[in-house]
Amino acid sequence: MLKVRIFTLYPDFFPGPLEVGLYKKAKEKKIWDLEVVNIRDYATDKHGTVDDTTYGGGSGMLIRPDVIANAIDKKIDVKNNEKIIYLSPKGKQFDQKKAKILAKERNINIICGHFEGIDQRVLETRDIEEVSLGDYILSGGETASFVFIDAIIRLLPGVLGNKLSTQEESFENGLLEYPQYTKPQEWEKKSPPKVLLSGDHAKIKDWRLSQSEAITRRQRPDLWKKYLNKNKK
Repeated sequence: MLKVRIFTLYPDFFPGPLEVGLYKKAKEKKIWDLEVVNIRDYATDKHGTVDDTTYGGGSGMLIRPDVIANAIDKKIDVKNNEKIIYLSPKGKQFDQKKAKILAKERNINIICGHFEGIDQRVLETRDIEEVSLGDYILSGGETASFVFIDAIIRLLPGVLGNKLSTQEESFENGLLEYPQYTKPQEWEKKSPPKVLLSGDHAKIKDWRLSQSEAITRRQRPDLWKKYLNKNKK
């Protein structure tokens, strides 16, 4: 079982969408579990202070190191070498490869930042890995955590009904996914490509690859370049 623990200033965000659909069914089957930790419960003064101004000046507040460290130290067993992730725009970009790696973990701890983030000293002393979802800013790590968790949970054995579902998706072979079609066969005078109706699996496979290549070349030239370099070797 994968145990996901979320550290947040706003526990009411959770479980949210993680309590419906595939996520709920997977929890019921004990494939994964969720624990939400309210960082405010670990404030070290009588006022419950969790943030303060930054040294050197600047706008915004920073989550205090003593507060977040107190929460981490009391909730995480360091002997288990549990993975601790801080969702941050400064981190390495999250991708499908990283999701696959994390799906093999038994424990994942996620810190949801707010304000201007958390004190750098906590990142350095608690062996916390910074991960970014992309080159944009969100109001807090809670919304980012839903995307992050989704990408990992769906890779766990038993979550998706068909193993091929994850093998044929975008990014699995370095390309974006090919176009998909379903019934009705004719809709608004448009029909699926004839090759998909032919029953010729070899031709269908070739068509899907050519479509994936064309879409990737057009939509994501960065991925296309990586794909070409990989297939030259």
